[in-house]
Amino acid sequence: MTKTSQHNVSNAERALLVGVGWKRAARFPGMPAGEQGRVSLAELVELAKSAGAEIVGTVFQVRDSADSATLVGRGKLDEIRAEANAHQAPLIIFDSNLSPVQQRNIEELTERRVIDRTQLILDIFARHARSREGQLQVELAQLNYMLPRLTGKGTAMSRLGGKSGGGGAGGAGGAGRIGVRGPGEKKLETDRRRIRDRVSKIQTGIADLRKQRALRREARNAVPLGTIALVGYTNAGKSTLFNALSQAEVLVSARMFATLDPTIRAVRLPSNRRVLVSDTVGFIRDLPKSLLSAFRATLEEVQEAALILHVSDISNAHHDELDEEVLKILEELGVADRPILRVLNKVDRLTAEERESLKANCKGKMEHDDGPVLVSALTGEGIDELLRRIDVALPTDPLVSLSLRLPLSQGRTLALIHALGRVLRSEVEDEDMLLDAEVPVSIARRLRLSDYVVEGTSKLALT
Repeated sequence: MTKTSQHNVSNAERALLVGVGWKRAARFPGMPAGEQGRVSLAELVELAKSAGAEIVGTVFQVRDSADSATLVGRGKLDEIRAEANAHQAPLIIFDSNLSPVQQRNIEELTERRVIDRTQLILDIFARHARSREGQLQVELAQLNYMLPRLTGKGTAMSRLGGKSGGGGAGGAGGAGRIGVRGPGEKKLETDRRRIRDRVSKIQTGIADLRKQRALRREARNAVPLGTIALVGYTNAGKSTLFNALSQAEVLVSARMFATLDPTIRAVRLPSNRRVLVSDTVGFIRDLPKSLLSAFRATLEEVQEAALILHVSDISNAHHDELDEEVLKILEELGVADRPILRVLNKVDRLTAEERESLKANCKGKMEHDDGPVLVSALTGEGIDELLRRIDVALPTDPLVSLSLRLPLSQGRTLALIHALGRVLRSEVEDEDMLLDAEVPVSIARRLRLSDYVVEGTSKLALT
């Protein structure tokens, strides 16, 4: 079963996209065979656009199983080659992850440059990484991807050069067939050794940057604040929501993976508590584990979070399936048991009937503060309710009322009380500051405010 669709052509790099659906693949109830492959191919179109490609067409095939040599079979490759010739597309992008053998065979039979889904995502990550660690992680993932695909071509990198034993390149006892003698494995092994050396240097550099980040986190944790991580499928609107919560100006883009490096901002909740909110990289189906490790910097914020906001694009017809992909990755990160608050974003895109139906389905749970929160990060609808629900969901850190006398020399402590608590009254008396304030218990303990209590609070409450 095949399907070919046309797209507008421009002067950008032309690319033909190839998707494969599997008849026996697990699917959601009511979803026809191969539908997941079609949805994934539509996602590949967006990925390719994010990489700067001009899509000249898509080819789709439904198969029982993958062809070990070419994935789609030689007959289908002839059709793909004809499509690429017709549209003058020098690049073919496969939605599946190709083995090194499959990639080489397809390139030879189509006479085109061929990349797979993983290589495309790596290219997008390379475009968007801004921090030094992000750039190193991308290069590391690219080199690890390239290493098993490095192969010799011609005599310059021939793997058949030199002497060989019986049945080898030179036949029984021969010293190598005519025309293939040469440096043989030498250049190939030199290239591999260079890659391995570069990988080792990158890993050392990443380890050093990780130590620096751990020190920064330790300094940040010197004053304990609840941490919240935004996670969700790519393009769910996390960065827009992050901006709405924190009044920050993080890049918002319709392109996939526009946010790679972690961004952290402080947000004040209705109870006057301050928390740290972190925006993270968007997840995507079939994300290779090498890419998960490649973005440890942003995903570490998820692992450190006291609360995870799982953001879904409720206007996407396949949002349930995409949510399942996000949960799989959270399980791989070992944080699936962390408190998770579901946020259904982009309700402004729903029709009136869809919105009423959604509210009716969520009504019972929402009344008990254990259901999803409906928001539109773009218009600001539901943001106040989301902040309230975050306040409820975060581990309890009750406020304690204190009357304090602090020396004016304790400037840092005074500043933190103003920043992390609520000062009700203050006046200067001689060289001291008299304060009536409400402060989270954890902050009061960390700042040892029991040493400065005058009246109104038992010191036992702070020990």
